[in-house]
Amino acid sequence: MRLSFALCALTLPIAIHAEHYELAATPKTVVWGNYAASNPPVLRIKSGDTVRVQTVSTGSPARFEAAGVPAAEIPQNMRDIFDQVKERGPGGHVLTGPIYIEGAEPGDTLEIRIQKIEVTLPFAYNAFRPGAGFLPDDFPESRWKIIPLDREHMIAHFSDSIEIPMRPFFGSMGVAPPEANGKISSAPPWIHAGNLDNKELVAGTTLYIPVHARGALFEAGDGHAGQGNGEVDITAMETALTGTFQFIVRKDMHLRWPRAETPAYWIVMGLNEDLNEATKMAVREAIDFLMTEKHLSREDAYMLASVAVDFCDTELVDGNKGVHGMIPKAIFKK
Repeated sequence: MRLSFALCALTLPIAIHAEHYELAATPKTVVWGNYAASNPPVLRIKSGDTVRVQTVSTGSPARFEAAGVPAAEIPQNMRDIFDQVKERGPGGHVLTGPIYIEGAEPGDTLEIRIQKIEVTLPFAYNAFRPGAGFLPDDFPESRWKIIPLDREHMIAHFSDSIEIPMRPFFGSMGVAPPEANGKISSAPPWIHAGNLDNKELVAGTTLYIPVHARGALFEAGDGHAGQGNGEVDITAMETALTGTFQFIVRKDMHLRWPRAETPAYWIVMGLNEDLNEATKMAVREAIDFLMTEKHLSREDAYMLASVAVDFCDTELVDGNKGVHGMIPKAIFKK
């Protein structure tokens, strides 16, 4: 039986004196482009501990300078990582980690409370390239755009006449896949979460990921200052972020796919290379949640999913398409 999905249902004891750690992004603390059970951990913590995790942008310093970014605005650790990390791929994301959480075993769930997200660069970029994005035949050329960020007022200046409110989030937060899957690309999201590109996962939200390898082996990166649902040209407002996460091992929660929770919504997810199949998965996950957590009949859960749950394209461009269902908390009296 699956137990409660809500934060208040936490039954696993966690350390009374939880520790706080700082994890800087350096050539020795990042993984370039993959998730794997064989990646050696760079930090070991206990359930209940928090970690402030520094990440870097996926854009290269040379590309930034060529696009007109002043050299002084490009951090030295980013230069070091791009110069010194030689083992790369098969994906392109620079991910900080892995973090080993003691006690996490396959079949558990890792609860990640996203406590704070800091934007650490004064700029972001958006880009598309031939053969990528949702409309590759319509845009056979490449284009790069630097987007200045006003971090004091949390505004991105897309142009002189367009300002976008910033809602920073990590495009990629994930754990190791099953050992049998070996090293998998950081690009497609899957059962390990990874490159979800879900813009709802801002500070104050919680991500739940099924554990597939001992220690979970959490990695994060692909910082976004903001994004539209779909991420249609293949990038968001790509930047560097530092996130503070609390990690809790859940022995009482057993999930098939990642889920999330915001102050106002529960979020279910479907991930598949076929958009229709991804949507079916998200609807079935919503039905399962409503039956298990809200004790609705299967028929009533299907009906409620139709009249009250919003199903949205998360991202359309990373191999596996993403669809998420937003289940509003406000409709439930108890």
